[in-house]
Amino acid sequence: MATVTLRLRYLTWAALLFTHCVAYSKGLSLSLSLSLSLSLALPCLPILLHLGSSLSHGLWYDSTAYTECKANPEGPLYGGGILPDPARVIQVNNETAASSPAYVLDNLATGTRYAFSCWVKIRGEESALVKARLATGNATIRCIGTALARNGCWSFLKGGFVLDSPPSDTSIIYFKNAGASRVEISIASASLQPFTVDQWRAHQEENIRRKRKRVVAVHVADSEGIRVSQAAVSVELVSKDFPFGSAMDKTILGNPPYQAWFVERFNAAVFENELKWYATEPEAGRVNYTAADELLGFARANRIAVRGHNIFWENPLYTPAWVRNLTDDQLAAAVESRIGSLLSRYSGEFVHWDVNNEMLHFDFYEQRLGKDASRRFFDAARRSDPLATLFMNEFNVVETCDDAYSTVDSYVLRLQELADGGAARLEGVGLQGHFGRPNVPLMRAVLDKLAILGLPIWLTEVDINKAFHQETQAVYLEQVLREGFAHPAVEGIMLWTAFHPRGCYQMCLTDGEFRNLPAGDAVDRLLREWETKAAAGATDEHGTFSFEAFLGEYKVRVTHGNRSAESTLSLPRGDETKHLSIRI
Repeated sequence: MATVTLRLRYLTWAALLFTHCVAYSKGLSLSLSLSLSLSLALPCLPILLHLGSSLSHGLWYDSTAYTECKANPEGPLYGGGILPDPARVIQVNNETAASSPAYVLDNLATGTRYAFSCWVKIRGEESALVKARLATGNATIRCIGTALARNGCWSFLKGGFVLDSPPSDTSIIYFKNAGASRVEISIASASLQPFTVDQWRAHQEENIRRKRKRVVAVHVADSEGIRVSQAAVSVELVSKDFPFGSAMDKTILGNPPYQAWFVERFNAAVFENELKWYATEPEAGRVNYTAADELLGFARANRIAVRGHNIFWENPLYTPAWVRNLTDDQLAAAVESRIGSLLSRYSGEFVHWDVNNEMLHFDFYEQRLGKDASRRFFDAARRSDPLATLFMNEFNVVETCDDAYSTVDSYVLRLQELADGGAARLEGVGLQGHFGRPNVPLMRAVLDKLAILGLPIWLTEVDINKAFHQETQAVYLEQVLREGFAHPAVEGIMLWTAFHPRGCYQMCLTDGEFRNLPAGDAVDRLLREWETKAAAGATDEHGTFSFEAFLGEYKVRVTHGNRSAESTLSLPRGDETKHLSIRI
């Protein structure tokens, strides 16, 4: 029934879009009847063909997610999918993994995207991190989702998996407490839904069309207000709306080939190391912002937005040695001086600040200055730079669910703790994205859950581990970038690919002559796919030229006979057709 309902809703939406697109492409009202001839719908034909293709792929992905613990579980997504009897509640005695099978699955397929979800409750502890795991006949076991479960209410677990090698005939999904304590785990409303590669891609493409693009109607009239048909309209991209960039290092300074390569592709950047405390103040009182100033000057000159990374880093390995040796009182004074020095110099210059990096994994400052140290850092940063968006920034949130320190629920809980503690306007979710082999269903599920917070989500440091061959890195990178760009809650993507003569952190996009490596080719293909460089055509008999374009800023030029006019078009996110009227 859930599947039928989803399809009916989508068909209704498609019909409404058809009416809307036909009407606006002709400059008429939305009351236009569906009985219009097909010729009137030609400006919308690519959209309608895409909708038909999407519908033909069958079941649509369900992005539903929950962060709150509920008294009763919701029903299973997709009616349970391929799981038998999904509505039943099962209890698991967690003494050993072997004694806790939950679902036996036959004939899973290699390459299929499996979306998994369920509701989890425990007994025996107040809370516990519960992992859903997949075991195949060849003893491969992987984490496919986690939930921070509680005693007395139901928590939502959402994840998934892709099998990279053929499984045995039988596989098992089971559940285990990640900690050492013994707890009883209850599972309800479980669901396992397979998607083909085409179905998964169709959902990505539809999200991109709906959230990264808009339909535009350019209406041309003469000085008397009479619509002009057969006027030539050309549209040229000025700047993209979606921030897509990379880390850069001081090696870009004085390097024209590197600068040209970078500026041609990216509209956003982050300094790899030049703002970090160990770089700006390697010795107490010896503050030097020269490299950061020069990088910021390069970014300004090329209209590149820059993230501020970072003010503090909880990992003691990346805290200046002289800072680690201070007394608590001296450390408190040094922290105050760091915020005052850095943010007074750069207030208003950076669009974001990663205020306290990797707070889920490390706690140097909180151990020394108290559990509310991070909240105080955020408050001080807000007072010093009110224009910047303040971010948490963490690794292994979307990359895997095997890291008990940085599960999606741990991230949500930490954000809530900061907010409950009074942190002023905590505004951004930073997900580093240092991937091995990507698990794209898990990545999508994590993004779905974080999207409930209503905060901007950025992939802040994306790369693929250097253990993989360059061609494999490129394949995995494309998977990650497609998933990130397609998710409606993701508002920016940064690659962690600053070039060094000695090599990049994990993954380079170019060689030393700035010729693309396979990963660079993958980035270029996607950038071409995700931009509307130009559009051109002629107005119809109603004086309207319609097209679909990626969000951004455009220059529009209209000519008719010996008359011409130019205008600018700002295309922000929105559901309605964007109208632009030009007189010549």
